[in-house]
Amino acid sequence: MHKLYVAPESDIKEGKVTDVYFERATNVIKKFKLDNVSVAMEAHAYSLPAGYEWAALGGIEEVAHILEEKQVDVYAMEEGTIFRMMEPVMRLEGNYESFGQMESAILGILRHTTSIVTKAARCRLAAGDKKLLFFGIRCVHPAISPMVDRSAFTGGCDAVSGVLGAEMINEKPMGTMPHAMIIIFGDQVKAWKAFDEVMPPEVPRIALCDTWFDERIEAVLAAENLGDKLFGVRLDTPSSRRGNMRKIVMETKWTLKLLGYENVKIFVSGGIDENEIKELANLVDGFGIGTSIAFPPSVDIALDIVEVNGQLRSKKGKLPGKKQVYRCDMFHDIIVPWMKELDICPKCNRPVKPLLKPLIKRGKIVAELPTAREIREKVISQLKTIAKLPTFEPEPTFL
Repeated sequence: MHKLYVAPESDIKEGKVTDVYFERATNVIKKFKLDNVSVAMEAHAYSLPAGYEWAALGGIEEVAHILEEKQVDVYAMEEGTIFRMMEPVMRLEGNYESFGQMESAILGILRHTTSIVTKAARCRLAAGDKKLLFFGIRCVHPAISPMVDRSAFTGGCDAVSGVLGAEMINEKPMGTMPHAMIIIFGDQVKAWKAFDEVMPPEVPRIALCDTWFDERIEAVLAAENLGDKLFGVRLDTPSSRRGNMRKIVMETKWTLKLLGYENVKIFVSGGIDENEIKELANLVDGFGIGTSIAFPPSVDIALDIVEVNGQLRSKKGKLPGKKQVYRCDMFHDIIVPWMKELDICPKCNRPVKPLLKPLIKRGKIVAELPTAREIREKVISQLKTIAKLPTFEPEPTFL
């Protein structure tokens, strides 16, 4: 009997995590001897959340693992690829009966992880070169906290606070201190000094400075009592007491500088979203982000049949036929029929490369799966390219 309402990995791979209508469809298809019908299904987002011009792909590695050993061929964009609406990010080919029941799990992985990766990437873009730490696992069920940590990291966060999540991506967890510790000590200074005494040298001394007194007062207290050991202060003022956060940071920063503590870094957390990041990025040294990344707007990825036994077939509102996406280094995307090859971008005459590549062949993973850090580097590289473009076209070109 389960004590927690979570699905074991084995149940996911066996297709037990599915909607009942996929189970019923499989039974009907078998009954009418259509289980040898070959289909091509494409995963795509025909729209994006309001204000979004792009999304960053997540979940490819996990999808590969749940489809491994099934009689299916899979083509996909590399994890971390920034894509536009209407672009196929993955294609599955094979007998529908062999993988149709997996649709719920495939889409759940792609949609959830892509949504988190995309939000983290948007925060990364807003933060520029300032530190971005993910503190969001308290927002989600613990069973999925490593996935959320990984997605936030691959989207561009510099580090995550989750111990298990960091371990699973071979990174070191990062964090400061909780209010609970300070409240238990009953004195900020005693708590900060105790933290300094116990923590190993490699842990930055970042004092939480908003528990009881004014942020400026607590920041000065921390600087006076920890001296050169103090790396930074974190302001986590709750929204009910916040006021104008930019002015609070300016006041704290000004005062620390006047008193000779201008090397003390300032980090801000607590309900921070990309808009607050843009507002504060030129003043602070880093951000702690939780809920806005852990609970992002959903990137609505769907999985639709586009061919049956090699014949064009799709439901209304969807483009039939297998497709390829080509991209040049100016980030122009061109969608073409699968068998059409393209060498030069029709918009700028630069060379193009195909984005959909073999991931699984006859149930065997054939692509090299990148590490979380490699995916993160890919995302950040693309963000830098986008930031330099004179304009970004939200829709691809169709040929």
